[in-house]
Amino acid sequence: MKQDKRILLIGASRILSYPSEDFKKNLKELNQLVEESLESQKIKAEWKNAFLSFSVLNQQEIQELYVSTFDLRAKTGLYLTAHELGDSTKRGAALIRLQNIIKQAGYEREDKELVDYIPLLLEFLAVAPPTEDKERLEKRLGVAMKRIVSNLDLGNPYIGILKLLLDHVLPNPTKSEVEQLENNREEADLEELPYPIMYQ
Repeated sequence: MKQDKRILLIGASRILSYPSEDFKKNLKELNQLVEESLESQKIKAEWKNAFLSFSVLNQQEIQELYVSTFDLRAKTGLYLTAHELGDSTKRGAALIRLQNIIKQAGYEREDKELVDYIPLLLEFLAVAPPTEDKERLEKRLGVAMKRIVSNLDLGNPYIGILKLLLDHVLPNPTKSEVEQLENNREEADLEELPYPIMYQ
């Protein structure tokens, strides 16, 4: 099961990353690798079902889906501290703490994305040794991911991948834990802005 968790983390990290030009080609290789590596037949069947939604889309459709799902709505964005803190000034310190956790585990971040980019953190969890920091990070990601799922349309292809993580990898949070996250967030004051905002 430990092997399956690691494989799901890597697979989900790749699918949740922005679909660059080679994404569709790499997706086929990723699917083959995941299917060959998973030990549980139940999880393998769930992965196949979740992956099927992406296999029928072309490159442009996947890019448009990614942008409309993650980039245009704050409640389904892929940045952990944005879910936890909203527009709070505490977010900067939280990013530094995440960076330190990654460094202390012996890894360097090479991606240009912010350190709280969820696909990056999933990949980190797949390789990092077990520590209290890693366990806390898994819980935090579970709450954020539950928030994302609850704000996605049921037909969105990304739901299957996110639910796989919540069902088999990350701690699946309670309703009260998600509510607590909502209550702790700080929203921006948008009343004085003279133009419409794309985020919901």
